[in-house]
Amino acid sequence: MNTQASPSPQFYLTAPAPCPYLPGNMERKVFTHLIGPRATEMNDLLTHGGFRRSQNIAYRPACEACRACVSVRILVDEFEPSRAFRRVAAANKDVVSTVFPAQPSTEQFSLFRTYLDHRHQEGGMSDMSALDYAIMVEDTHVQTRLIEYRLRSPGDGLALQPKGELIAVALSDQMSDGLSMVYSFFNPALTKRSLGTMMVLDHVKRAKTLGLPHVYLGYWVKGSHKMDYKTRFQPQEHLTNQGWERYEAGQDDIGQDRAGQSDDES
Repeated sequence: MNTQASPSPQFYLTAPAPCPYLPGNMERKVFTHLIGPRATEMNDLLTHGGFRRSQNIAYRPACEACRACVSVRILVDEFEPSRAFRRVAAANKDVVSTVFPAQPSTEQFSLFRTYLDHRHQEGGMSDMSALDYAIMVEDTHVQTRLIEYRLRSPGDGLALQPKGELIAVALSDQMSDGLSMVYSFFNPALTKRSLGTMMVLDHVKRAKTLGLPHVYLGYWVKGSHKMDYKTRFQPQEHLTNQGWERYEAGQDDIGQDRAGQSDDES
């Protein structure tokens, strides 16, 4: 397959495969390569159109009989943390977050493997090696960063790099209008901390500081319990056939607003 940069992106369609979110369904994806000098521009445009990035690939669902996957973005300027979110922030006030270039480490991979072995034993990423992880992090032609979250230790704030225990990591893209959470993982034993929620809240704070109006959360899949957490971050917009439209949470979604219930993935 030709992956050389061309004036216009070339799109491809995957073969049908079992859906990882809705049992019994089949999924297909349309994808293109994000390479060359226009990769950042194309990533912005495609993300606005409902695509997600994985390494140097931009993809979106193209299922024949299902439209359950919906792109979600938080409206940063209007976001106000709920009582449950304030509890999560308080539970993690001893956590230090630091931004690094997209470079993998052995420590990150160890946490990544622990997360996969606990949360995704049968998923498509379950057999990823250290090399696979390195490729996931490094294979990017856009503005990508790693954010490490560590427990505060003596001397943090003085040293350039915190030394406390690594408990969570987020791989994120910075775009012209927001931050896109590509993938995140955390210590699954620390359930009371709601680390998945903590990382989303941290991205909202970072986007606001940078003057960026959105945090892109990827796809919400209606009917998939492990995606329910995404609708708790209000206000937000969903991508529809008419473009990005404001989504108002129903009572079922509001009932999900409890710390630690559905912190799964970005």
